[in-house]
Amino acid sequence: MRELVLNCPEAAAEALSDALLEAGVLSVSVEDADRDTEAEQPLFGEPGTEPEVQAWQHNRVVALLPDGVDPEHILEAVRVNADLGLDLSHWETREVPDADWVRVTQSQFGPIQVGEKVWIIPSWHRDDQIVPASDDVVTLELDPGLAFGTGSHPTTHLCLEWLSEVMTGAPTVLDYGCGSGILAIAARKLGCGPTWAVDIDPQAVTSTQYNASVNQVELQAGLPDALPEGDFGVVVANILSNPLKILAPMLCHRVSPGGHLVLSGVLERQAEEVAQAYAPWIAMSVWKARDGWVCLHGQRGQ
Repeated sequence: MRELVLNCPEAAAEALSDALLEAGVLSVSVEDADRDTEAEQPLFGEPGTEPEVQAWQHNRVVALLPDGVDPEHILEAVRVNADLGLDLSHWETREVPDADWVRVTQSQFGPIQVGEKVWIIPSWHRDDQIVPASDDVVTLELDPGLAFGTGSHPTTHLCLEWLSEVMTGAPTVLDYGCGSGILAIAARKLGCGPTWAVDIDPQAVTSTQYNASVNQVELQAGLPDALPEGDFGVVVANILSNPLKILAPMLCHRVSPGGHLVLSGVLERQAEEVAQAYAPWIAMSVWKARDGWVCLHGQRGQ
């Protein structure tokens, strides 16, 4: 298979993509034409905010061509059917190599060791002799899926390390913003008591239920409205700074007297601002930092 590659300015990327799809290409992606140069522009933001940069100034539009289709015919259809005002005379094609894409994707996700006690094993490695034989080691079987949380991100690492190093065997746990359920599942495997996993995304709830079944642990997973009244010995929330600030009163009141609150998804430069949002109820401080991210920890008074 081949890809058709064109460059275009920021304002035209969406319209050109639509026109290529109308002309019959199989898929379209847009890349930063300045990628890997000093002019590269990262695009990122948090829920409830808009990215500082809405689109790249110089875009590379990549269209996957059906087998046997002449790219000139695609471009002529775009010229005829869409008034884009673009010079489409400069283009190139590139080959898409034949590959077992399932195997290629799987190869990108190998076993992950977190601290001394936790290993995250994709299902295609479950029979590999990787994990050291020890009663102190727990394994989590988890495949990359639709819900966030494969264990590869520093914030997930930080929360898992806290659970395995500080709070093994907590009486009750609430994982708020559970994603794949990795933290809730780890808590149960580390000996914690009854555990709730909550997320606003129904797909995350479904993923958590599935992953809990695969790992043979019992936990309750649901949307926020399904969370019963009561507090928890440990409340962990690995989300992002803006929602964490909004959720501060609720999360603090879910921590039992003497219980622990663990927050991540927070950049180092955001740590003080997030801690201030929680200060009226629980004093939060940086437990550990990694790769520009922090894990905040606080303990509620008796």
